[in-house]
Amino acid sequence: ITEKQFYKIMARVGDLLGINYLGTHTMRKTGAYRVYTQSNYNIGLVMHLLNHSSEAMTLTYLGLPGHDEMAGVLFI
Repeated sequence: ITEKQFYKIMARVGDLLGINYLGTHTMRKTGAYRVYTQSNYNIGLVMHLLNHSSEAMTLTYLGLPGHDEMAGVLFI
């Protein structure tokens, strides 16, 4: 199966499920987030799997706050 065929299949599945956009990138990002949570939040593992150059890049990619952003947050 080619990447183009996979994209077409995922787009059709998205249409059937009523999801506006379901493509190959959606699957990559969702898969990365699942690895992140199921690996006890091992951002280094996800960084390696995505071939990113830094943990900060991976956190941004996943839409998560970075370590610097969390430094000022008070947890109760």
